[in-house]
Amino acid sequence: MNTKRFILAFIVIFVLLEIFSYLVHSVILSSTYMSEGIKQIFRPMDQMNSYMWVIWVTDLIWSYLFVFFFVKGYENKGILEGLRYGFYMGIFFAFVSSYQSFAIYPLPYALTLQWFIYGLVEMLILGFMAALLYKPKKAVATEPSAA
Repeated sequence: MNTKRFILAFIVIFVLLEIFSYLVHSVILSSTYMSEGIKQIFRPMDQMNSYMWVIWVTDLIWSYLFVFFFVKGYENKGILEGLRYGFYMGIFFAFVSSYQSFAIYPLPYALTLQWFIYGLVEMLILGFMAALLYKPKKAVATEPSAA
């Protein structure tokens, strides 16, 4: 494992995850979250803000595991490997969490679908970045010993 590249990828993935989460939930979907029938599902904003540390800690752990799993299965196949990984993670994470939330909470289907689509796009980008940032240490060529 290339530890320096692992740490770099982990930090970049975490920062990108936070940026995407902000864009999707605080910009793109903010008006949806404030609409009648949906805003009652969520905690009041002041309560949510007091629990933001929980989101940051879980996102930190999630980012570490995202990169860790990528590295464990790394095949050195370039950007397409990252996109494939992002697609698998999108189905594993975004699809499952979005549709399970739809089954549990009284959410409109349009919001569920948006969560899935934005999550899938996010995972594709994060997988792309993981492939771009992580590369293993190159093998050191050793000279044959003279006998």
